[in-house]
Amino acid sequence: MPRAAPHNYVTRTVRPADFDEFWQGVTEQERKIPLAAKVAPDHLRSTEDVAVFQVFYNSIDKVRIAAWYCVPKERNGKLPGLLFSPGYLSDPPIQKEWARRGYAVLSVAPRGKVRSRAQFDPGYPGLLTHNVTDRNTYSYRGFYVDAWRGVDFLVSRPEVDENRIGAMGSSQGGGLTITAAAMRPQIKAAAAGAPYLVGFVDCIQLTHTYPYEEINDYLRLHPDSRDQVVKTLSYFDGINFARRIECPIIINIGLRDNVCPPETGYAVFNSIRSAEKRLYPYTDHGHDAGSYKHDEVVEQFFLTRLHPNGH
Repeated sequence: MPRAAPHNYVTRTVRPADFDEFWQGVTEQERKIPLAAKVAPDHLRSTEDVAVFQVFYNSIDKVRIAAWYCVPKERNGKLPGLLFSPGYLSDPPIQKEWARRGYAVLSVAPRGKVRSRAQFDPGYPGLLTHNVTDRNTYSYRGFYVDAWRGVDFLVSRPEVDENRIGAMGSSQGGGLTITAAAMRPQIKAAAAGAPYLVGFVDCIQLTHTYPYEEINDYLRLHPDSRDQVVKTLSYFDGINFARRIECPIIINIGLRDNVCPPETGYAVFNSIRSAEKRLYPYTDHGHDAGSYKHDEVVEQFFLTRLHPNGH
């Protein structure tokens, strides 16, 4: 049976009655942990126009998180901040180009990434199903908070204007952007590409590519755990976070994406309640979600919302 048009898809995702209560509890826990940020200049990676720093800070469960921080060396006044979150398999890049555009950019490596795996390392594959039957110890509980605390770092910086902070990323980075925009009101603009971590129960039926196939692999080994797995994942589904987003947001998807099905891109977009949102569907594009076309859209989006007078 052929699949229906993606924009007509009805998600199977169910929002738990205590969703907000659960995340309020997590937030209360992580706020008790001092950020204790360390910022070390990285002269080897710095250039004539961009200063690069290695950053480390504390997250929930007292896991130490690494990040790259880039700022332009020449600046007048405070800078808009940008949080960049990485994909599932990729490690965070050093975002010098965005610094050259006039941003203070933090590129976060959540737990399990190369520079943040000393205390937690479930591996790839492995991250998506680590402790997936327990919402309190599931891997993405900490992983999400690791990214969100990057916003706290940006707010703490004297060179950053706390009223002009954006978030961006693609694939897992897109999913993290959605959750961060939902949970950190300091984010004033967000750009999420090909969002992963949305519509878990939809994706394991719509696609059999990894990483989502990790869930099917787990369920084949533990068939009796299906109900509990679905329940846990509902607390981490971007569709259930989306209604909390109030800032301007753009999302781009590829209509031929077999990693993050376009149906879930429409579903998460439709769940967003922000008064200013826009979806960019790219025909004949896969998981790249039209990035070579869309990068300019993202640049202009942040320019008009985070820079005074749009320049």
